[in-house]
Amino acid sequence: MSAFHLGTQNWSYRAWVGPFYPPDTPKADMLQWYGRMFSTLEVDATFYAIPAEPIIGGWLAKVPSDFVFSLKVPQEITHGRRLVGCQATLDKFVDRVRQLGNSLGPMLVQLPPDFVPTPETRLALRNFVARLPRNHRWAVEFRHPGWLDQQTLTTLRDHNVALTLVDGRWVRRSRMLEAAAEPTADFSYVRWMGSDVRFTNFSHPQRDCESELAIWADTLKLLAESAETVYGYFNNQYQGHSPHSVRAMQRLLGQAFVEPMAIRTQTQFFSFRNAT
Repeated sequence: MSAFHLGTQNWSYRAWVGPFYPPDTPKADMLQWYGRMFSTLEVDATFYAIPAEPIIGGWLAKVPSDFVFSLKVPQEITHGRRLVGCQATLDKFVDRVRQLGNSLGPMLVQLPPDFVPTPETRLALRNFVARLPRNHRWAVEFRHPGWLDQQTLTTLRDHNVALTLVDGRWVRRSRMLEAAAEPTADFSYVRWMGSDVRFTNFSHPQRDCESELAIWADTLKLLAESAETVYGYFNNQYQGHSPHSVRAMQRLLGQAFVEPMAIRTQTQFFSFRNAT
């Protein structure tokens, strides 16, 4: 049976202190608490810069050994060079994040809305995915609806690259749900981004998404029939408080989950990775 790895997009929000993290939790301890409640995390910081080795080592020291980090590919590749002439940056990124070892999950190639399908950009995509190291998992997110066609799906499928399914404002949800029936890789990658409504306080859910979550839960179950692993990550902008969204989806999938209060009685941190 497929494994579901569900988590949030980033973890270091001050508004989560109290509702999710224990009161007065310092930023340096947030990831350690997070790793006690969820099995995976999507890291947005790698979109802006390739992390230094000590940073990656610090991440590993704070989470269980079976924890999974999904990383966004640097924007220099996707938004700056637009998949062309970026091999050196890609190689440097991959070499650096290999330090995560078994905790390295899929790497997300998030393309901008103005990356539209043309003969030139389709060629750039084909050449780019053909050069991706096959010993890692890769997912591509398109924010222009024109990419969701058979030509794109074939390009991704030929290289076992997942089409990222996104509930957001760029592509209709119905089209994304249709695409879910045509997997392009042996794993699935889903992101819940939210609508045009923008939240500024991330301490609690502010939008009722019960019906949408139920639809997506059925979709995840469908994906699990053909995927080895289903990865899914919630943005705060989806409901206002992404930890709530993760637990809501876990309930719908019948997954066991950990409530923050269940671990707050523990007064000391301990190292999961070095435990025997």
